[in-house]
Amino acid sequence: MSELRAPNLLAWVDVVVTAPAHSGLGETLTYRCEQALTPGTLVRVPMGRRETLGLVWAVRDHPPEGLQPAQTRPVTAVLDALPPLNARWRELVAFAARYYQRALGEVALAALPPALRDLTPEQLGRRLKKTQPETPTAVSASALAPLSPDQAQALADLQGESRPVLLYGTTGSGKTEVYLRAAQRLLEEDPEAQVLVMVPEINLTPQLEARLRERFAAHALVTLHSGLTPAQRLKHWIAAHLGQARIVLGTRMAIFASLPRLRLIVVDEEHDPSYKSQEGARYSARDLAVYRARLESAHAPCQVLLGSATPSLESWHAAEQGRYRRLAMPSRIGGGALPRLRLVDMNQQPRHTVIAPALLQAMADRAARGEQSLVLLNRRGYAPVLACHDCGWKSDCPHCSAHAVFHKIDRTLRCHHCGHTTRVPRACPECGNLDITPLGRGTEQIEEQLTGLLADARRPDGQPVRVARLDADTTRAKGSLESQLAGMHSGEVDVLVGTQMVAKGHDFRRITLVASLNTDSGLFASDYRAPERLFALLMQAAGRAGRDAAFVAEQGSQVELWVQTWYPQHPLFAALARHDYPAFAAQQLEERASAQMPPYGHQALVRAEARTQPAAQAWLRLAAEAGAGLPGHERLTLYPAVPMAIQRVANVERAQMLIESPSRPALQAFLAAWQPALQALRAHPETHGLIRWAIDVDPLTI
Repeated sequence: MSELRAPNLLAWVDVVVTAPAHSGLGETLTYRCEQALTPGTLVRVPMGRRETLGLVWAVRDHPPEGLQPAQTRPVTAVLDALPPLNARWRELVAFAARYYQRALGEVALAALPPALRDLTPEQLGRRLKKTQPETPTAVSASALAPLSPDQAQALADLQGESRPVLLYGTTGSGKTEVYLRAAQRLLEEDPEAQVLVMVPEINLTPQLEARLRERFAAHALVTLHSGLTPAQRLKHWIAAHLGQARIVLGTRMAIFASLPRLRLIVVDEEHDPSYKSQEGARYSARDLAVYRARLESAHAPCQVLLGSATPSLESWHAAEQGRYRRLAMPSRIGGGALPRLRLVDMNQQPRHTVIAPALLQAMADRAARGEQSLVLLNRRGYAPVLACHDCGWKSDCPHCSAHAVFHKIDRTLRCHHCGHTTRVPRACPECGNLDITPLGRGTEQIEEQLTGLLADARRPDGQPVRVARLDADTTRAKGSLESQLAGMHSGEVDVLVGTQMVAKGHDFRRITLVASLNTDSGLFASDYRAPERLFALLMQAAGRAGRDAAFVAEQGSQVELWVQTWYPQHPLFAALARHDYPAFAAQQLEERASAQMPPYGHQALVRAEARTQPAAQAWLRLAAEAGAGLPGHERLTLYPAVPMAIQRVANVERAQMLIESPSRPALQAFLAAWQPALQALRAHPETHGLIRWAIDVDPLTI
């Protein structure tokens, strides 16, 4: 039965609906219901003048104290064609809401596919009748390539391990094959088991999806990421929820997928900051994966496998303490060598050099032998800013405290923060000077310059060297990412210029040289995590080179990582030259321990957005005053409110306040007790103009 019209009242249900934490609504709303429901059931309920999707959280025999039956509204419809979301999924959502200080309904409903929100029971029933995934089959292990000793040992050590496992494998060591074999072993042992494989970004899904589909029957696999259409996302979510999809491949949102028979969670490139959401509930999918495996293990064994060549310092520290088991895979498949570091001292180069002559020659030589090069520049567009040297005008965004980036290909100035786009002016808008020039360099400019500088270089077939670019601009169109990656894999491209997306997880077989151009920006950043991010980026980028040991041996080439820097004596490069992540991690952890920074201390950021900067900072100042005397306050440090690095975005002023504590429980107790006081401050006269506020627990950027 779907429509509820019977007059007899059988129960009251507490339902969670979408409502931000600062809305003032309770965690659940109570409705009356004329049929028995189970917690986890999806329903449609009236809320104000509209009808919305809700999730039954609890069932009551009588209404809450003080609430009369006549004051409750009835559940409109029940989506009973879907089985209820189980208790373990609900506990995951409840934990995420508590820990990351968000409303329960905000987290729960955001975890569901958007297309589900508007479906009637009848429409849902029709969707469920469509073709469902088939029972998976896998390629026989005997038909697969033999495992390396490192891979075989890692698989053996995984068997029966109940702790989270950190698979620390150098780039090219075959971590993906370990994931696939672990999944295959599980699916063969348990005919109903499900596997969740997570990647940090959408651009990594096509390559891994192809390998999974090659290994397992295509219909056993579904993907979950923001690049899907609403209909696709709903279809894939339903297949996972019903247990028909045995393997789910997704980005961070997939951690909230309903997987009733989940037995293995793989988090590939676990160090990647993309696993931390930067909007809404600012959750870490990697951390929730560890928590979810623990929840699932109370029902049936569930293993979590975190893989990386450059693990996050949090995971490395957990392994050092014995809370995680660390498995090492130090050797590359086929015995290939890791790239040799070549530092290019820019102090010794001709003035205004963008790409060192020796580096250009090295790229030309490799292209002539049929090898490929990768050039890393973590800045897209043609130039970060246009400027007039006569009057000092710069191409600032009118809505943000940031420059509009010059994109030469379509002659536009674009703000990468708010999206504002305008045409490039013919002359300086302030003084009329016709000579406005680009300052700095982006991937678009480097692609153009390399095309010109390598114009005389030739491929083995005598054709000109081909330069391509891979960044957020060139992969915006549907299918463009796949076509560009195909060009690299087929050898059509000789030099690939890209942002950090080219450094993550791609298995390019012909690359023998990687070059980093704008390296120094990460050496002296104010963010204490900057060295960790830079080291990981360079190590990961270097790992794209020399992945096919047989090809490198046949070519007789030396695999190299070229880094252009003005500070070649910086200690980070010494560890990079040895590919010695353990030494780098030890040094960083020592610094963190002395300063009581994560993972030795715990942090939260409170961010306020308002129409004026004084209003944002006033709200934060009042928030700090309201926190005095709350539980855990004596073990906290609340720093003064300051403007954010990008102070204004889309005409909204932003400020933040940092909170630190040596005790995670003390920090959590304080934040939970603080929430009512923060909500009450919205009505304070000093904070007139406040738009929104949010708490970011375990922030990655400050």
